[in-house]
Amino acid sequence: MTERADVQKTKQHLTVVQMLPELEEGGVECETVEMAAHLVRKGHNSIVVTQGGRMVATLEAQGSTHILYRHVGEKSPRCLGHIPKLRRLLIEKRVDVLHLRSRVPAWVGYLAWLSLPKPLRPCLVTTFHGFYSVNAFSAVMAKGQKTIAVSATIKDHILENYPVPEARVEVIYGGFDDQLFNPDMVSAERIEAIRSGWRLPTPDVPIIFFPGRITRLKGHTLFVRSLAMIKDHGWVAVCAGDVNENPNLAAELKEMITTCGLGDRILFPGYCTDMPAALMTAHLVVLPSIKPESFGRTAVEAQAMGKPVIASAHGGSLETVVDRKTGLLVRPNDATEMAEALILLLSDPKLAARLGRAGQLRVREKFVARQMFDKTLRLYTDLKKETDPSLPKETRPS
Repeated sequence: MTERADVQKTKQHLTVVQMLPELEEGGVECETVEMAAHLVRKGHNSIVVTQGGRMVATLEAQGSTHILYRHVGEKSPRCLGHIPKLRRLLIEKRVDVLHLRSRVPAWVGYLAWLSLPKPLRPCLVTTFHGFYSVNAFSAVMAKGQKTIAVSATIKDHILENYPVPEARVEVIYGGFDDQLFNPDMVSAERIEAIRSGWRLPTPDVPIIFFPGRITRLKGHTLFVRSLAMIKDHGWVAVCAGDVNENPNLAAELKEMITTCGLGDRILFPGYCTDMPAALMTAHLVVLPSIKPESFGRTAVEAQAMGKPVIASAHGGSLETVVDRKTGLLVRPNDATEMAEALILLLSDPKLAARLGRAGQLRVREKFVARQMFDKTLRLYTDLKKETDPSLPKETRPS
């Protein structure tokens, strides 16, 4: 019997390594940090490998270990220099599960995993967080012993484009923290801090809120075009996202806003550190993505706060928003239809409130994060049992 096998017979808890490029902002990053915290709460050992970012402090404060691999998310040969180091980590920490969440780190992780003797290999899990371009580079995300699809739409994408048995692919939706995204848990002081910090108008002026990274694929130019069509209505729009991430687009948007005669009616307050409070200032939330969302975490969080959502009708939004029941879905890249949806909700507060309430009930039933994290942990433990049948039932991970 190998030393590794002997260790596994007495081990009751998992050591899980998650890998992704960085921990700056975004749905993948948030899900990774929250999954890590869930593992710690359940008594498991959580390690996250990235090239760093603003969320590292939160990760470590919640009990996980962060390991810095510079350039691990960089599309260049030097990222491959981490393979020997990762190989040693997997052996020395007796890692049970290696969870790969992005393509460049996934190649580093997969090659390190493949280089190990089979008895020393941890369970290999990958997550398709997006509609990756279909090619040999992206194929690494389908090489897990189990592959998680973040929506049924993504599962279909995987099965249509990669030779993966359906039994290896499991849909586990992203989720929201129902303690964090809960209107009852947001104090008036937090809401006022957002209102004053962003210099929002009085509460009787409708706030159209667009939370999202400043990238072309999120649909910011479409958003501005739709607002230009309804500038005679009373409203102020807020685009919350780090403008420094894409300064060229930010400058283009500001010029476009001036040209459209919208002046200071569209605000860019920067990265938001208190999204629940920010959502509480909103009358409605708009998600005009040009590219299909793989899941649509932001739509779920907005609905959790009781806000009606207008979203592009493609990708994961078709699963997170029910048209005319919990929100409004509009044709992708159609500024006119987006403007019509905005006018409908701005002119009918009762409809907006009804959609908001229905959306809140639905996401609380279907998309609570701890349920999703429990499913992921169950996938880890079930895969562990499948790959190590010699492990006595009473000492298998739980």
